Amino acid sequence: MMELENAERIRQYLDHYELGAVFPDSLRQHLVLFKFNPEEALCRQGETQEWIFVLVRGKVKVYTTSSEGNTLLVNFNSPLDVIGEIECISGLETLNTVTAVTEVEAIGIHKRWLHLYGEEVSFLQFLLHLVSHKFHSKSISLSFNLLYPVEVRLASYLLSVTSSEEPVVSTANLKDIASLIGTSYRHLNRVILKFCNTGLLERSRGTLNVRDRGGLEAAAGQNIYERGERRK
Repeated sequence: MMELENAERIRQYLDHYELGAVFPDSLRQHLVLFKFNPEEALCRQGETQEWIFVLVRGKVKVYTTSSEGNTLLVNFNSPLDVIGEIECISGLETLNTVTAVTEVEAIGIHKRWLHLYGEEVSFLQFLLHLVSHKFHSKSISLSFNLLYPVEVRLASYLLSVTSSEEPVVSTANLKDIASLIGTSYRHLNRVILKFCNTGLLERSRGTLNVRDRGGLEAAAGQNIYERGERRK
């Protein structure tokens, strides 16, 4: 995590996402812009959260880990998402781990300022709207997403961690991917072979290359790990 001394960039983000009315001038002086590199954690499950992060650039991965050490993917989030607001307001331990998938920039608000600005109506309405949406989407993703076939889950995962410019995924962590999408390593390899045989993927030494992104989108119906309802 790197702190960026750039008040003008914060102002530009607030203007871009129309958040000027959400943060009163007295609160803006306490906003901090942070940069996170890929795989770097914005928060970790079980830890105490000190910051509320407003995601303004990049993509993050949200996952939970069981007491046995098994991980399960909850979803991927892009701007405009808020991270850590429930934990900072309630004082509870962090429920999920959130890590950067791409390079991420987030506006941070330390929890020490919440008691000073907790009665700002615009700020409260902003948090209430996002918390309500988050509870709705999380309740769907942890249960409903596992009802989809592994083909849908893998296609959705690959769409989230690749792009047209960077279509390659390392095969070094296939066991982790299998755990994240809730399947076995053996079944995951069967689905990868199926995708390779149909021309969606190409597997070479150490990598999976997305050859047909449109075909993956068709296989997913719509990315179940990102916002929006799946197409029928």
